Amino acid sequence: MSQPSEDTASEELIYRAENGVGYITLNRPHRRNALTFAMYRQIQDICARAGTEDDPDDLKVIIFAGAGEDAFAAGTDISQFRTFTKDDAIDYEQMIEEVLTEIENCNVPTIASLNGFVTGGGAAIASCCAIRIGSRSVRVGVPIAKTLGNCLAIANLRRFIALVGEARTAHILLTAQLIDADAALTAGFITELCDDRQAVHDRATELANSMAQSAPLTLRATLLGIRRLREATPLPDDHDLITMCFGSEDFKEGISAFFEKRPANWQGK
Repeated sequence: MSQPSEDTASEELIYRAENGVGYITLNRPHRRNALTFAMYRQIQDICARAGTEDDPDDLKVIIFAGAGEDAFAAGTDISQFRTFTKDDAIDYEQMIEEVLTEIENCNVPTIASLNGFVTGGGAAIASCCAIRIGSRSVRVGVPIAKTLGNCLAIANLRRFIALVGEARTAHILLTAQLIDADAALTAGFITELCDDRQAVHDRATELANSMAQSAPLTLRATLLGIRRLREATPLPDDHDLITMCFGSEDFKEGISAFFEKRPANWQGK
């Protein structure tokens, strides 16, 4: 039986393990748990190690959660984009895809314990988890058409379409609206709805402990089978779309407007 690993409240990402269950907590509640590049890489490292011979915690399941009451995660911290060029955008999307793929390819099941805002990169992380459960405060979306003026990589478009369908994905992205917990449940983004954050945490822990006692080869075969189906159709190139948006004057305007707390003046350039 593994012992709880030490965590530090001041860390931006807290990881601990207990009895074969790993707990990853995004710990920036003052920024709605917006992720820094370093946090993404920490997630990648934990998921790459989980369930392997190099895993000191002998993980059987990982639970993702956000600190505080307001959000699971509000996406990438926008301050990370202040000096971005279109070339940086390609590198950024490749980095994000490496992280998300590592979550999807994790050797053990992953559970997203969702509360409050689940937006942008936070929604992408949740979409990569094997199971998603949420509280009634959940709000899911990618409101980039109203905030930064960037775009989703095609890999993330496929993830959202696989979960909620093409029509609802188009509605979410084109209207920049967030869907509430009932809509997220109906759409299939979450599979269980709990009353509040504590109830979600308790249910996620219950599911994790149950799966930790399940036949590991069955779980592994299920994860691999789903992965092979997902990868059966290759993705088209999207570098032109990424550079068009991230390299635009509108993207620079979106960042300036965010920090100046004003509406963006979009020019389509």
